[in-house]
Amino acid sequence: MNADSLHFGASTLSVHAGTHRDESTGGANSPIYTSTAYAFPNPTNENIYPRYFNTPNQRVIARKLAALEQGEDALVFGSGMAAISTLLFAYLKPGGHAAFQADLYGGTQQLVTKELASFGVEISFCRTAEEFAAALRPNTRLIYVESPSNPLLRCVDLSAVAKLGRERGVLTVIDNTFATPINQNPIPLGFDAVIHSATKYLNGHSDVNAGVVVSSTGVIRRLTECATNYGGMLDAHACYQLERGLKTLALRMRQHNENADHLARFLQKHPAVARVNYPGLPDHPDHAIAARQMRGFGGMLSFELRDPAQVDQFLSRLRVVMPALSLGGVESLVCVPSRTSHRLLTPVERQRAGISDGLVRISVGIEDTKDLIKDFQQALAAESGTAL
Repeated sequence: MNADSLHFGASTLSVHAGTHRDESTGGANSPIYTSTAYAFPNPTNENIYPRYFNTPNQRVIARKLAALEQGEDALVFGSGMAAISTLLFAYLKPGGHAAFQADLYGGTQQLVTKELASFGVEISFCRTAEEFAAALRPNTRLIYVESPSNPLLRCVDLSAVAKLGRERGVLTVIDNTFATPINQNPIPLGFDAVIHSATKYLNGHSDVNAGVVVSSTGVIRRLTECATNYGGMLDAHACYQLERGLKTLALRMRQHNENADHLARFLQKHPAVARVNYPGLPDHPDHAIAARQMRGFGGMLSFELRDPAQVDQFLSRLRVVMPALSLGGVESLVCVPSRTSHRLLTPVERQRAGISDGLVRISVGIEDTKDLIKDFQQALAAESGTAL
């Protein structure tokens, strides 16, 4: 299959795009190329080496993700943070300025505030397209958003931000991890680069750390020059696992979307819950934006317990759902962001970001919907004062 054949659907691309066919055996799966030494010169006259991001297994992932995100090319990294940091340091130099969405994953927030600032990069934080427009300066080089955001599921008007970037000559970048390319494609909306923590939904089985950047050929060429120096590549075995996970991405996301929608509506009516954050709910502050730019609302949501003191009891009562770090796997996971993804922020920074001690984030898996709802119902019973 031609990896950039956009007339194919997402399910077909998930299975077939980028596959490396072994002509000697006709195998359906891409072989695992374990070599770190490749002949040179060779028929393509390319110096193949894992740290150069050009081995067959690395290129399989790049082609598949480029097809799914409707980009020209991609780079696969050893983690989502490796992908993010490589892109930021490739485009941001001392004296430059970048505008970041205020609602950021805690790891990204740490990178921006601790590392970029120490390198002399000026930083602004914004929440809306209007705030981004007001924040841009003559030395602005990059706009970075995360939509839906972690963990409050805030959404930004991507078309408006992309238009702003084009008009001002500023690179626009989005972390599309929560949405996945099945639910949202920012590049056709005008964005320059898409980042994923492939550890999450792209792999989908909680057993691989990886990251990816999808963009134009020119951007990827520039990133490759930096990435080769930083050395954040993914090895062949992990690439194979990621490719296998990607084949069921579209199928998995349909169940993630469905389960999250049902669970969000259940939690919204529960007396122990003060608020539910899910862009698929009509009362979510960014529902209208999400409905315009997303095909599905994803498998992530969060909610506020009315009594934050009951968080530990709630977690201990869960039987199907697992309290754990990370997200995007086939199993349902919950965590408390103030203790996990945003634990490195100061209390003041968490308060400013809207991360309370009673906030619980849910990565909704692909289990039977009724079993998930029953598990939350019994775990929340004590908090609401109702009998089991």
